Parts: sequence; C-alpha cells; structure tokens
Amino acid sequence: MGSRASVRGERLKEPPPPPSSSLKAGNNSANMSRHPPQEELTQADICGMLREELSQGNDFHKSDTHIFIILGASGDLAKKKIYPTIWWLYRDGLLPDDTYIVGYARSQLTVDDIRKQSQPYLKANPGEEQRLDAFFACNSYVSGKYDDQASFERLNAHLNSLHNGKKANRLFYLALPPSVYEHVTANIQKTCMSTVGWNRVIVEKPFGKDLESSNKLSDHISALFSEDQIYRIDHYLGKEMVQNLMVLRFGNRIFGPIWNRDNVACVILTFKEPFGTEGRGGYFDEFGIIRDVMQNHLLQMLCLVAMEKPTSTNSNDVRDEKVKVLKCISKVELDNVVLGQYVGNPDGKGEAQKGYLDDSTVPAGSTTATFAAAVLYVDNERWDGVPFILRCGKALNERKAEVRLQFREVPGDIFQRQCKRNELVIRVQPNEAVYTKMMTKKPGMFFNPEESELDLTYGNRYKDVKLPDAYERLILDVFCGSQMHFVRSDELREAWRIFTPLLHKIETEKIKPVPYRYGSRGPAEADELMKKVGFQYEGTYRWVNPHKL
Repeated sequence: MGSRASVRGERLKEPPPPPSSSLKAGNNSANMSRHPPQEELTQADICGMLREELSQGNDFHKSDTHIFIILGASGDLAKKKIYPTIWWLYRDGLLPDDTYIVGYARSQLTVDDIRKQSQPYLKANPGEEQRLDAFFACNSYVSGKYDDQASFERLNAHLNSLHNGKKANRLFYLALPPSVYEHVTANIQKTCMSTVGWNRVIVEKPFGKDLESSNKLSDHISALFSEDQIYRIDHYLGKEMVQNLMVLRFGNRIFGPIWNRDNVACVILTFKEPFGTEGRGGYFDEFGIIRDVMQNHLLQMLCLVAMEKPTSTNSNDVRDEKVKVLKCISKVELDNVVLGQYVGNPDGKGEAQKGYLDDSTVPAGSTTATFAAAVLYVDNERWDGVPFILRCGKALNERKAEVRLQFREVPGDIFQRQCKRNELVIRVQPNEAVYTKMMTKKPGMFFNPEESELDLTYGNRYKDVKLPDAYERLILDVFCGSQMHFVRSDELREAWRIFTPLLHKIETEKIKPVPYRYGSRGPAEADELMKKVGFQYEGTYRWVNPHKL
C-alpha cells in the first residue's frame, strides 16, 4: 500500500498485516490470470484486487486524498461502530493511503476524547499501540452546530487545510438523528462539497416513519445530491450470509430448478433477540419492531431470496431486480399479522422478570409491539401462492437471524409418512451456517428414513477465517463506489408502500398486542398463523451449534 504521508503522523516501522483471509475476495478465477497464486500475494496485490472487485469501474482514486467526515462524532453509533470500523480498515491496510478522518458534533471534544470513548470497542490487539497512534494521528475534530451555516463553513475551512484537502474525495457519514438531516445535508451541499474529487453521503436508518415522511426526506436529499452520491445504509446487507444469498442462488445449478412455487412450500425469515429494551425503550417505543426490523432488514432478505437473476452484479442491475420483487407485493393486511408485547417471566432471572411496560423509559400503557409476524405474498409467476413469513421480536428464547425455505412433500410417498419436509436454512447470526435438512436411511440394519443434514457451518469449515463486521464491508463499499448493498430511493419507496397502511391502522386504532412471556418463542398466535398458511413445524430435528459441542 506504500507508506503514509508524514504529515499524518509518525510513519509505521513495518507494513500493516495482510487482511484476514475472508477479505481476500478478489482472488477469484477472473483475477488469478492477472495475479500470482494467493500465497505469493503482497499486501498491495490483495488491496488492489479487492478494490478492483468492489469498485466495478468507479473512480476509487479520482483523487489521491480521501476525507471521511463523521457527523455526530460524539454519539453512540460513532464510538461503538464507525470509529472502530475505520480503525479496522486502516489496520488491515484497506483504506486509501492518504485518508483523513474528521469528527464533527456539537460537543466540545478533542481527538483524545474520541479515542478514550471509542477505546473499549476498537478491539486492538496487544502490540498495536503504535499503529493506533498512527491512526489517531490521521484524526481531527471540529465542534459546531447542525443548523448553522457558519459552523459548516468552519468545517470546510478545516477540510481544505488538510493535505490536498481542496481536491480530496469526501465521504460524509450522517451518524445523526433524522430530525437534523435536513439542516445538515443542506449545509453540506452549500459549504463542504469537494469541487475536484467526488462526494458521497452515507445516511443511517430510520429513513422516515412511513411513506409520506420517507418521501419527504428522499425528495429533500435528492434535491441536494444525485442518487449515485447517496448511500442509504442497512447494516444487514453487509452481513456475510446475507451477501452469500446471491452466490448460493445464482452460483449453483442445483438450486435453480427448485427455487419456485412448484417446489417451495413457504419461506420463513426470522430475527430474534433474547433481551428486551433494557432501559432504552424510549427510542424503541417511537418506532416499534416493524419499523426497526421488519420493514428493512427482513424485507431486504426477502428480496434477495425472491428476485430474478440480475443481468450482472452491477449495483443497479441487482437493485432493479429487488425493486421488481417489491412491486409484486401487495400491502400487508392486518388479518395476516400477529403483534405481541413481552411481559415479565416470574420464573426468569433479573431483566427476564420485567415486561416491556416495566421499563421506566416506555410510556405508560404503550401498545407498541415488541414482536411481529406477518405473511406476505409475491404475486408473480415464480412465487404465486407461496407465503413469505416474516417474524421478529425482542425478549425471545434465543438470538437468531435466518432464512428458511421449506420444500413441499415428496410426491408418491412410499415410506408411509415417515419423511419430513426438506429445508434449506441460511443462518445469518450467530454462528454463520448453511445447512439442508434432508432424509437419509437410518444407519445399520434398519430400512427407515431418518432426518439428518448437509452442513456448512462456517465455524467448522473456515476455522481460521475472521469474518468482517458488516460496517467494514459497507464503508469499504462506499470508498470503492459500489452501491449494490445500499438502498435505492425507489426500493425504499416500495418498502414503505407495503407497510405504511398497516402501521397507520395499528396506530390510529391502537391495536393491542398479544402478551408473551420474556424468554418464550413469542405469542402462540404467531405459530398458529404460520401453520394456517402452510408451514409445518415438526420439532424432531435441531441444528447443532458447533460452539456448544
């Protein structure tokens, strides 16, 4: 990668270590013809290959200097996610050589303050102190207001004062509450844009609360920036197994012929958390579980399961197919939804004894759902009649996010109903895995079917691979100009179209959620809904977590 300019602090005495093997994604057959075998690759080879794969022809090096501006640098998101992510990319040599990080917030802080508050989340290894010092030497901080143009003019003056700052590419990360988005984006556009390099703006969810507020925000941002400058980040799109969905589907011949309504009985997309709001219910109560998880994370995974093969892996080709799926989904009907709210479990310990309404930050008598199950249908030739079941919730019996395809029964059963339905499971978190539930002959002298699995558990297969954090992938994507894993405006509009009528009905009619115990599977009514639309729960087989063996 070359040494870093001395203006950024003391030079490293040795080059940074190569990226973990999971980041050597550029070493594919197309690149192998131009590069030596992987064991012979230098740090520069690896970084160059990865950038080449991600950038897809974009101007990664339009300018030699990059400035990453974190607006809201004093907040939780910045200290827990953004600063650690930028540090990891720097440590692994994946940032452009001449990169500066500038924090901006209302608080009066120094770079030392930023370092102290993010220190617990940096996960620095022993012996990396010098490298950390070099990283924070690339950092600076400016204090100012969000609704004051003069404050942003001071920020711009600071950006210009950095090495090659006037010509630098600029990335603005809005780690801010949506209430200040309009002021901040307007001030960025007026005062802080690079006139030579490119400009990119990363916007965090929530992207509005319904279709109207989302459209208002989108119209405002779109009036200031072009679509190719806007990166709406949904961190779930950066997770290893979510990204693996496209490769599994379109890189394997065996799945193509069965990935349709003739063979798939139902698709279940699950997000479960084993903890409640834990004193942070004030923010959650404003949005609820549907806005927090279902309308974005689960719907994004549904698109990757249901979409047609794109013409290429170009960002817009992929997002075009996702939008086509969303346009085939009708608005969610209340009859196809179960809402729940957790209550304390008298048999539990500590927090498990407290219900949602026992959280002092939650408004008294709140009817906000902490659990939701909904059935959607994709009305096209491939999926006509197949239920897509989305379920998510807090204070449940386990932490899990997964995609599960349950296939129809084998026609012409000769085993007297001893066979269970096949299932393909893509486990997103924790303990990433892909496994297929299938029937095999019971070992020994028997001639009876037995339920077993074909198992690709990453903890077993890739023991020495460190899987990057979702934010690592996505922020690197922004540097490279790849928008494949970011949400486009029309995609966002269609997602809100599907859920807004349901959300308005729930709120105007104050529909009361069904109580369920902390630590349970959720409301029994949700299992009944799934059964009604065709899901068969046998309970005869459970995937074995390799970390518990």
